[in-house]
Amino acid sequence: MDMAWQMMQLLLLALVTASGSAQPRSARARTDLLNVCMNAKHHKAQPSPEDELYGQCSPWKKNACCTANTSQELHKDTSRLYNFNWDHCGKMEPACKRHFIQDACLYECSPNLGPWIRQVNQSWRKERILNVPLCKEDCERWWEDCRTSYTCKSNWHKGWNWTSGINECPARALCRTFESYFPTPAALCEGLWSHSFKVSNYSGGSGHCIQMWFDSAQGNANEEVAKFYAATMNAGAPSHGIIGS
Repeated sequence: MDMAWQMMQLLLLALVTASGSAQPRSARARTDLLNVCMNAKHHKAQPSPEDELYGQCSPWKKNACCTANTSQELHKDTSRLYNFNWDHCGKMEPACKRHFIQDACLYECSPNLGPWIRQVNQSWRKERILNVPLCKEDCERWWEDCRTSYTCKSNWHKGWNWTSGINECPARALCRTFESYFPTPAALCEGLWSHSFKVSNYSGGSGHCIQMWFDSAQGNANEEVAKFYAATMNAGAPSHGIIGS
């Protein structure tokens, strides 16, 4: 009888251990937050040097998640990467477009977005970024340079008419100034790509916000930022600008 009882205890212990090990894990381990690439459509599996990165993507050439070909495509008005047309409401002002190109370079090339990578179930990517704390002046300049350009939507992630193969305004959507659809800098930076960004209260150089623009001659300022938030996450404390996916 004692032997049977001992066997039952061992069986229960084994079941408890097995159930504990089967708990769902996050898509990315907490230790895997630095120097990583997203699992997305055009990203490399691992960051590495890319000496031939083009134009506005060149600041990432020492360590990039994008290829040289990807960086070239990002500078086209309608690139083959996503068939996305910036000029869906007429010609976008060059001063405005440069911010969208820089935003695309950050998304495709940066290896410093690990703390904000979240798992998604989408046909074209398995991971996305959410609530990246964007330096406040980067957002303000973006909005200021784009306020007089035209668009027809306040969220560019979804809702387009793709029947022609490129994005066109949905039926009854009116082309108006950016300022009409995005009345504040935060409305633009946070709403444009379904909260990929969260406008930070910090400025560039603080070590607490991601810079869309930085001088590569001074190094990649976002490396320090990623380390700060990774350490905060590993300590188990909530991070500024991060919410659950």
